[in-house]
Amino acid sequence: MNLLDDLKILDFTTLLPGPYATWQLAEMGAKVTKISAPERLDLVLEMEPKTENGISANRAWMNNKKDEIFLDLKSKEGYDEIIRLIKEEGYNCIIEQFRPGTMAKFGLSYDEVKEFAPDLIYCSLSGYGQTGPYKDRAGHDINYLALSGIMSFSGRKEEGPVLYGTQIGDIASSLNAIIGILAAHSKRKENGEGIYIDIGILDSLTPLNSMLGAGAMLDNNNPTRQCHWLNGGGIYDFYETKDGRYLAVGSVEPKFFKVLLETLGHEDWLDEGVSIESSGEYKEIIKADIKEKTFDQWVEIFAKEDACVEPVLTVTEALVDSENAKEREQTAKVAIEDDEILTYQNPIKFRK
Repeated sequence: MNLLDDLKILDFTTLLPGPYATWQLAEMGAKVTKISAPERLDLVLEMEPKTENGISANRAWMNNKKDEIFLDLKSKEGYDEIIRLIKEEGYNCIIEQFRPGTMAKFGLSYDEVKEFAPDLIYCSLSGYGQTGPYKDRAGHDINYLALSGIMSFSGRKEEGPVLYGTQIGDIASSLNAIIGILAAHSKRKENGEGIYIDIGILDSLTPLNSMLGAGAMLDNNNPTRQCHWLNGGGIYDFYETKDGRYLAVGSVEPKFFKVLLETLGHEDWLDEGVSIESSGEYKEIIKADIKEKTFDQWVEIFAKEDACVEPVLTVTEALVDSENAKEREQTAKVAIEDDEILTYQNPIKFRK
């Protein structure tokens, strides 16, 4: 659905955070032109695997519905083309992902551009934001997670922090960039004015400390790994099956907890007064129970029970084979040159 046909974006970003944000805006109808540097590879867009024609899975995903031009921003020709695109082609939004001060070296900082384009929305997305003692430091997702506080209470007591298989800070900051741009775009329709948006990846992770972080700020007691029923201290956790696969048990509301215990044959625990908060003492018994049956057996059993217990799927099970993914159009094939590639679709669904 073409909801943002009046938003035209010059995208000076690489890797994941900015490109994810502009991909989703393009999916909602914004015109996005990616500005790439000649002879400089975008490591994410060029990451394997690729088709026989050389199109990577990431390019089929994040560059879908975008234009791409190659400009040397250090040259007069590159600078002049950016100015022309804003003045003559009507581009009204910039998103950039350089370290603070880099766009000023090209003569394209917000203060410089707003002199001739006062209605321009300008979003800077960086690791640590435009101010503060970290602003000039390099970083990647693992570094931002380390500095956020989140990893101090995530993982296992015996093993310490556990690396996630996805880039949490990158995606969180992408979503904040989208929200900021859309809010600014909405306000601009009222007053015709542009605005500057400063998004830091570390800032975006801060509220993802969630309830345990909010509590620590109140009572000054730092949460630790497996200290709480939501971080592995209770039954809310992953459990290995007989054949080495896993179930996710999220039965933390009383009605679901009751169904879980009944399904496992421990309904007597309820008479003993076992609760969500005290269930961690019984966790080893639940682990042993779940290891008695295979993954497929448990999937069949819990498919009939409303217990918030689900299988840990492989990526292809979740994205390729899943009937839910197909019906919800979570993925679809896109045509790029001579290839048809299955990739992500906009998770925001619009209906008339």
